Amino acid sequence: MIAQFDGFEINPIHEGDAWKICDLMVANADRFKRYFPKTLEQNLNPTLSQFFVQKKTKQFQEKEEFLFTLKHSETRQLAGLVYIKELDWNKKQGEFAYCIGYPFKGQKLISKSISALSVYAFETLQLNTMQIIVNKDNISSVKVAEHNGFKWIKTLKNAFTPTGEQPLDMELYELYK
Repeated sequence: MIAQFDGFEINPIHEGDAWKICDLMVANADRFKRYFPKTLEQNLNPTLSQFFVQKKTKQFQEKEEFLFTLKHSETRQLAGLVYIKELDWNKKQGEFAYCIGYPFKGQKLISKSISALSVYAFETLQLNTMQIIVNKDNISSVKVAEHNGFKWIKTLKNAFTPTGEQPLDMELYELYK
């Protein structure tokens, strides 16, 4: 276990998570389709989720990308996912990406997860800079960055294109060790 708070815990992805990830993605598809389309499309059924989890577990072991689950400690219900991705080991930099299911929205669970995983990124992974890239209209995500001391750096023009939409400007936030 990486961290525990408010009856929830953060753990590295593991083989037994496939069904729970599939359930989370399918139940929240309308919520995740805009900003989490790749993870969603890789988890639309249990077979796809099994491949997804195998790939993510291997990437975690090989330090290419780190995917964590946020689960209720008692019920083991999966509340959300947090990635440390876009790793640049030369620059000692990574980026957070995260999603949370409808039932858990507004409980500051992602904010607390980012706080705990920032410590993990800096102390365990020895990274010096963590980034959050978010659309300004995604107020909850902007608040996650701000509540964790990330500083706004700049607007990235046309940095992300949601499925079937025009490219969106994204805001770059950074936190330093």
